[in-house]
Amino acid sequence: MSDRLPPLTALRAFEAAARHLSFQDAASELGVTPAALSFQIKSLEAHLGAPLFHRMNRRVELTEAGSALAPLASEGFGTLLQGWRAARRVLDSGILTVTAGPAFTAKWLAPRLFHFAQDHPEIELRFAATLRMLDFAKDDIDIAIRFGLKDQPPDPTLHEALRIGEWVTPMMSPELAARFPTPESLRDATIIFDDSIAFLRSSVSWRDWFAANGIEAPDLHGPRFSQADHAIDAAQAGAGVVLGRVSLAEAALAQGQLVAPFEVALVPPADFRVLCPKGAETRPATRAFLDWLAEQTAGMADHGAGRRLVEVA
Repeated sequence: MSDRLPPLTALRAFEAAARHLSFQDAASELGVTPAALSFQIKSLEAHLGAPLFHRMNRRVELTEAGSALAPLASEGFGTLLQGWRAARRVLDSGILTVTAGPAFTAKWLAPRLFHFAQDHPEIELRFAATLRMLDFAKDDIDIAIRFGLKDQPPDPTLHEALRIGEWVTPMMSPELAARFPTPESLRDATIIFDDSIAFLRSSVSWRDWFAANGIEAPDLHGPRFSQADHAIDAAQAGAGVVLGRVSLAEAALAQGQLVAPFEVALVPPADFRVLCPKGAETRPATRAFLDWLAEQTAGMADHGAGRRLVEVA
C-alpha cells in the first residue's frame, strides 16, 4: 500500500465530517454542498481502499480505519492552522498581542500605555488580561507576562526577555500613615488581606512581616481579597493597611495616593517573567515593547531604595 498522501481537500472534508459525525453539518462548515463533500470522502476512501464511515439512514459512524485517522487528521489541520497564524503574525508587524494577569494589566500596564502609544503610533496593542495560561500559537499571543516561582525550569522554546522583581510591605493612605507611624502601631490597624499569591508554596504573610520586625503578631482580622488590585484599591480608599505588592502599587506610590513608610519588605519566592517565542524577540514591534518594558521597570527600583529586603523561602 502506497504512503502517498491523498488530496488535502479530501482529508479536510473527512476531518470535518468525522468531527461532526454529519455530512450535512460538515458541508455547511466548509461552505460546500453535501453531495460535493460526499464525493470528496468517497475519493478518499478509494485512495485508502476501505470505507471510513458506516452510512446509516440519518447519521454516520466512523469505521475502525476512520477512527484511526480522525484524531491525527484533526491534529494535523490544527498544526497547519498554527503555522498559518504564525506566518501571518510575522507579516502583520503592526499588531502586538500581550497577555498578563488582570491585576498587573490594570495597575501596571494600563496607566503607562498612553506613553507607549504616543511613541509607537504604528503599533496596535491588544491585551488578553487573564490568569489562564494561553498558548502563543493557538491564541495568537506575542508576549506573555507571567508571575511564578523563581526556580521553575525555563521553557526551551521561549525567550525570557526580562524579569520583574517583587516585594511586599505595608501600604496605606497618607491619612492612615499619620495615625500608624510605627510597625508596632499596626497591631491596632485594620488589616487588608491580599490572597492573590496564596498559591505560592510559601506565601508571604502579615505574620512573616511582623516577625521580620521582631514583633509578635496579634490576632489579625480584616477584609480579604482574592484579586490584588482590589486589595490595593481598598487601601487607597483608606479602608485599612495592605501588605501591598510593589509591582501593582507602584503608580499609586509614585503619585502619593499610597505610602509605604516602613523599612522592612518581604521578597516572595516568585517574580514576573516576560516571555515570547524564541526568535520573535527580534521583530520590530516585539523589540519595541520589550525595550519599553525594561525602561519602565527600571524606575521601580526607586521604591526599594533604603529598604531592608527579607527573603521568604
